[in-house]
Amino acid sequence: MRLKTVTGLRSAAIAAGIVYASGLITPAIAQAPSLAMLSALNDGQWEIRFRDGAPARRVCVRTGRELIQLQHGQSGCSRFVVEDGAKVVTVQYTCRGNGYGRTSVRQETTSLVQIDSQGIADGLPFQFSAEARRVGACR
Repeated sequence: MRLKTVTGLRSAAIAAGIVYASGLITPAIAQAPSLAMLSALNDGQWEIRFRDGAPARRVCVRTGRELIQLQHGQSGCSRFVVEDGAKVVTVQYTCRGNGYGRTSVRQETTSLVQIDSQGIADGLPFQFSAEARRVGACR
């Protein structure tokens, strides 16, 4: 009976190898997130208007990724892409020693997006909803 089990496992492993080698199964790593929606946004100066009445803020957008970490401006934060859709991108990020956040950016047009973000910055919680709109060229 033991010989029959080993032979069955060996056959299953060989079959899985053939399916993998034939390209019917692709490794998940080959499908790395591209954040194409953010890259498609018009570059330039964007004005961010917060729904809670906080003062508007301007950001120079070159890649679209600048809209992900509005509460954590420093570089070097690690990011994990939760959703990478045609119209919505959600990214969770961690800034070692300075907190973390989770931001969703929903595209309405290439010059208008809605942003929802929450997390911890400088030891304090934050949460905001905002509308960001391209207003001109970067200065």
